[in-house]
Amino acid sequence: MDLAGDELIRWLYVRCGKSEQAHGALKNELAGGTLPSGLFRANAAWWWIAVLAFNVNAIMKHLVLGGEWKTKKMTSIRFNIINVAGRVLQHARQWLIRLGANNPAIDILIYMCERIASMELVPT
Repeated sequence: MDLAGDELIRWLYVRCGKSEQAHGALKNELAGGTLPSGLFRANAAWWWIAVLAFNVNAIMKHLVLGGEWKTKKMTSIRFNIINVAGRVLQHARQWLIRLGANNPAIDILIYMCERIASMELVPT
């Protein structure tokens, strides 16, 4: 950063609360605190994968899920959306997810698919 020393300290003081929450989420919710190896490079790769997962999760919560899901923790998203009992099938060059008729996650998954399909990719 090309800030003066006093501006950098003020910036860090303002940012401190959110960075602690993000660090806690990385360590506790995304297994960033449990390093897989005794090798520095393997642990660094593990940490960067956790950071990438954290950022993808934040983007998905804000752009795709929206509403009340923006404030949900990864545990809640995992139990309500990711860990849904169902069957993944591949048929006629398509991937299908087969869920039970009374599964409460159906509405959320349909909403997510519609939101993703409606997004336009902007070339950079």
